[in-house]
Amino acid sequence: MINQGDYWWEPPFAGTEAEQVVGALERVRAKFRWKVAGLDKDGLNARVGASTTTIGGLLKHLAAVEDGTFTLRMTGEPIGAPWDANGWDGSNDWEFGSAAEDTPDELYALWDGAVARSRVRLAAALAEGGLDQMVHRTWLDGSRYNMRRLLGDLTEEYARHTGHADMLREAVDGRVGVYPPAGWQPTAP
Repeated sequence: MINQGDYWWEPPFAGTEAEQVVGALERVRAKFRWKVAGLDKDGLNARVGASTTTIGGLLKHLAAVEDGTFTLRMTGEPIGAPWDANGWDGSNDWEFGSAAEDTPDELYALWDGAVARSRVRLAAALAEGGLDQMVHRTWLDGSRYNMRRLLGDLTEEYARHTGHADMLREAVDGRVGVYPPAGWQPTAP
């Protein structure tokens, strides 16, 4: 029998809707973090073909997306620290380009910290209003999103960038695979 604790990133086999939605996000976060784990500066800055995308850029971008999702998009509040003090100009290009200036420790800590803040903010929001609550984010016509849609969009963002990380990581050191190995835990570089 499989010990689900060895695969902590898997959603519950028979959970509530909220547990499944959050579990899907946690699974794709874990896949991404495993794909990018343990690289040095050269590995984080490696490119494939004509693309300027790097794993370091993906780490920094998704850290900003995490903080932006659970502040600005969810509540309308400014994104805040650490972004208000690190030169962020609010554009996606800055995240990808400036990552080359950061150390591996800084990039992993930035992403890990953003995810930790997101988990706290999301848990509080779900306890307060569940998946049906409306969030600050609106569509072009002014229609507001609910929490379910916000989480779906974040999961989709991760899925796309995990695919990018997959190709980049294979080019760096040959790591391939869909899932982390049983018992894997993210660690500092």
